[in-house]
Amino acid sequence: MVKLINTNNIPLIWIHLAALLVVSAWGVSFVSTKILLENNMTPTEVFVVRTLLAYIIILCFCHKKLISNSLHDELLFLASGLCGSSLYFITENTALEYTLVSNVSLIVTLAPLITTFLVGALYKSEQPSKGMVLGSMIAFLGVGCVIFNSSFVLSIKPLGDLLALTAAISWAVYSLVIRKLSALYSALFITRKTFFYGIVTAIPFLAFEPQSEFSLSLLLNPNIWGNFAFLGIFCSMMAFYLWAWVINKLGAIKANNYLYIQPVVTLIASALILGEKVSAVGYIGCSLILAGVWISDRLSVKRPGQQHG
Repeated sequence: MVKLINTNNIPLIWIHLAALLVVSAWGVSFVSTKILLENNMTPTEVFVVRTLLAYIIILCFCHKKLISNSLHDELLFLASGLCGSSLYFITENTALEYTLVSNVSLIVTLAPLITTFLVGALYKSEQPSKGMVLGSMIAFLGVGCVIFNSSFVLSIKPLGDLLALTAAISWAVYSLVIRKLSALYSALFITRKTFFYGIVTAIPFLAFEPQSEFSLSLLLNPNIWGNFAFLGIFCSMMAFYLWAWVINKLGAIKANNYLYIQPVVTLIASALILGEKVSAVGYIGCSLILAGVWISDRLSVKRPGQQHG
């Protein structure tokens, strides 16, 4: 199996930079996805095309080993494809059609807190530290500021918000599944299997969507294929590969705290690409998010003679 990156003896700073790169790509992906949805593509179509593109590319690097070591592991990969790929992205994409982008962004970033809760519930020996909880709460407060930005009125649309919450829970479960698999398989293999089962489990969703207006001629539009290239190559293939590696190095809780930075990137991308203005509340939110991530990282360091949590 080919390794794209030699991960031995890599300084910790590079692992954190990789996490920042991933969440930055995912932050911009909200804008790209919205553009594709506005071009008469369905949520499932957007997911399938971007994931299929990423899968074909990654298959070129990882194709010698097709099946995992056991049926148990194969079922875990099925769960990772469902929770971290098809269910997550399809519910998130669909939510964008029913509610505000701000609502979706805010609710999806509940994933780190949900992950922290699940890890604490499942692993009694790995209770989150007070510093990590404090950092998470500060960062989440920042998320609220970023999302509300210049308006403090949140438009509640239950269907879209419920779908966004489903996406957040799905991602938290995916993080725990990857935690188990990353100890046995390479990040490249995990990413490829996740994409494969993501595509397979997305097929039933097509039956619940209206008649498609998608045609191959759409892909000739630079605005379409450009966004798909970004979503498939950077946000799917490269980002998922790096994220599996980051979780292996930092752990599910600490890695997922970086997801709080995603709305900051979305805010900046929206201002630059869509011309949306950034208010003082937005800048305050950005500062709180960065501070929360820093506090979570610094105060969760285990000191000599001190038990975790």
